[in-house]
Amino acid sequence: MGNGAEEAARPYVLLSVAMSVDGYIDDMEPERLLLSNDADFDRVDGIRAWSDAILVGAETLRRDNPRLLVRDESRRAQRIAAGRPEYPRKVTVTARGELDPEARFWRSGTAEHAPLVYTTDAGARRLRDRLTAPAEIVALGPELEFGPLLDDLGARGIGRLMVEGGGRIHTAFLSAGLADELLVAVGPTLVGDPAAPRFLHPARFPGGSTHRMRLVEVERLGDVAVLRYRPQA
Repeated sequence: MGNGAEEAARPYVLLSVAMSVDGYIDDMEPERLLLSNDADFDRVDGIRAWSDAILVGAETLRRDNPRLLVRDESRRAQRIAAGRPEYPRKVTVTARGELDPEARFWRSGTAEHAPLVYTTDAGARRLRDRLTAPAEIVALGPELEFGPLLDDLGARGIGRLMVEGGGRIHTAFLSAGLADELLVAVGPTLVGDPAAPRFLHPARFPGGSTHRMRLVEVERLGDVAVLRYRPQA
C-alpha cells in the first residue's frame, strides 16, 4: 500500500479472550455468561485504553451487542492528554454484511473517527444500502483476508490492535500466524454444552499440535487466572 514510500508496518495484534475451564466463551442462555470478575474487567479496560483500535467479528456484534468503550474516565483523560482519541477506533469484520444498523457498536462514532467495517465486495454493497450511522466500509475483495486487513490498518496509523473475538476471528488470526500476543482469562466455570460457542474452531495452526507457544506471564485476579502467551515464539 504505497506511493513510493516505505509501507507502513502492520499493527501489533493482541488477542484477548475470557473462557471457561472447558474452553467455552459463553453458554446458550439469553443473557451473556460472565466468565470474569471485576478485577479482570478492569484489566481488559486498561488494554482497551492502550489500544489504537478494537476489533470484533460480526457474530460477536450480533450475540453480545458490545459498545467497545474505555470505561475508566482517568484512562480516557490520559489518552486525550497524549494527543490520542478518547476511545480506540472500533473495527468489525463481516463476510456477508449482515450487521444491525441499530447496534451499540455504531454509537460514539463520528465522521472523523467512524467505525471501520472490513468486508467482501458483496458485503460492501449490502452494507452501503443498510447503514445510516457513520461508518467506513472497506471491501477486501471476493473473500476476507486478514493480512490485507492488517496492512490497511497499519496504513491508517493503527499501531496496536486489540482483538476481542469471537471464536471465528480468533481462529483466523491464530491459524494465519498473525497474532503477536494472546491473553486468556480462565474463569472458574464449566459450560459443557456442545452447542455453546468455543474459544477456537477447528483449523490448521502454524506448526501443528507439536508447536509450543511461549508462556510469558501468569496472573491471578481473584478466582480468575490470566495467561499471557507469545503464539509464534
